[in-house]
Amino acid sequence: MPTLVLPAADGSLARFTLSAPKGYPQRAAGAFDRVAYSAAHVVADPLSPVDPWIGCAIDWDTTIAYRKRLWSLGLGVAEAMDTAQRGMGLDWPTSLELIRRSIDAARDHPGARVASGCGTDHVAPNPSMSIDAVVAAYEQQMEAIEALGGRLILMASRALAACAKSPDDYGRVYDRLLSQVREPVIIHWLGDMFDPALAGYWGHADPLSAMDVAVDILNRNASRVDGVKISLLDKDKEIAMRRRLAPGIRMYTGDDFNFAELIAGDEHGHSDALLGIFDAIAPAASAALSALAAGALARFHEILGPTVPLSRHIFCAPTRFYKTGVVFMAWLNGHQDHFVMVGGQQSTRNIRHLAELFRLADAAGLLEDSDRACARMAQLLATQGIDARVTK
Repeated sequence: MPTLVLPAADGSLARFTLSAPKGYPQRAAGAFDRVAYSAAHVVADPLSPVDPWIGCAIDWDTTIAYRKRLWSLGLGVAEAMDTAQRGMGLDWPTSLELIRRSIDAARDHPGARVASGCGTDHVAPNPSMSIDAVVAAYEQQMEAIEALGGRLILMASRALAACAKSPDDYGRVYDRLLSQVREPVIIHWLGDMFDPALAGYWGHADPLSAMDVAVDILNRNASRVDGVKISLLDKDKEIAMRRRLAPGIRMYTGDDFNFAELIAGDEHGHSDALLGIFDAIAPAASAALSALAAGALARFHEILGPTVPLSRHIFCAPTRFYKTGVVFMAWLNGHQDHFVMVGGQQSTRNIRHLAELFRLADAAGLLEDSDRACARMAQLLATQGIDARVTK
C-alpha cells in the first residue's frame, strides 16, 4: 500500500501508510427500511471567470453526476441545502437552477427521491422586516420549487430569526406556510453551530423551550408534515423530540455526531436520516442501511462505527465549515477533478485538519482508490510546502 508524509496534530511530519479500501458496492443491494436522504454538495467550476467571493459558478455536469451516484446507492438527495453551501456561496437563483436540474435528472432514475430546500435567502435579514414579508419570501420560493414538481424542505430562515419578536411569530409563519403546501414537507431546524444567524430559533435561546414551540407547531399541522430534521448535534434532545411527535411525523436525524445509534433506534422508535455526512460516506451508508434492512444490526454498526470518528472530525467546530471536508472527500475519491469550492470555501480548514481527515477516512476504508487518494493528498501538501515523498 502507498505511503506518504503527513503533518500531525503538533505540526510534526510522520510517514503514513494507507490501508486497503473496504470496497463497498457502488449500487444499493436492496430497499432500505429507513428513509435516507443525503444532503449533497455542489461542484464549483474552477475555470469560471467569476470572482468566487462575489459570484457563483457551478460545474453542472459533475454536480448532477454526483447526485446520480447517490441515487444509485439508494440514497435520496436533499437538494440546495446547507451542504450545498446554501447561504455560504450558493445564492437563490443558482439554487433554483440546481433544483431544476436535479428534478429533471431524477426522472431517469425510477424511485429516486429529491426534496429541495425552500427558504428566504433572497432577502436580507432585517429586524424591521414584517412577519408578512417573511411569509411572502418563503412563498416566492415555495411557488418556484413546486412549479418544477419539487417536494419542499422548509429551511430555517435567517430573516425570521432576525425579526421575530416572540414564539408566536414563528407559529404565524409556519401555520400560514403549511396551510398551503401541495404535499407534506420536511421542516428543518438548523442549530446555531451550523449557522450563528439562527441563534434563538423558535423564539427561545434555550433548546428545550424552543423544542416546545416546534413540537406544538408540527403536531397541530401533522397532516402537512412529512417529518422534521433537527441539526443540534445532541442525541438526547433528538430522542426527546422524536418521542413527542404526532403519529406519522418522521424524525430525520441531522446529528452527524451520533447518526448510527439514532438510525438504529431503540424500543421506542428510530430516526430516519437527512445527513450531510452521507455525501462523504455514501457507499458505507448504503451498505449499512442494506444490512439493517436485512436484520443484520451488528453488521450495520460494524460498517458505520468507523465512519463516526470521521464524521465528528469533519463536523468539528467551527461546524459551519464542514462542507470543506465533504468536498475534500469527493476530490480524494475521484468524483471531481479539483479541490475548489464555491466562495473559495476550501480555505476554511487548515492542512492539519485535512491530514487528520485523510487518516480517519483511511481508517474507515473510505478512500476508494488508495493510489489516487495518496497522489491527490500529496498535491495538496505540496501547495503547503510539504514534500509528501509518495512511495510504495
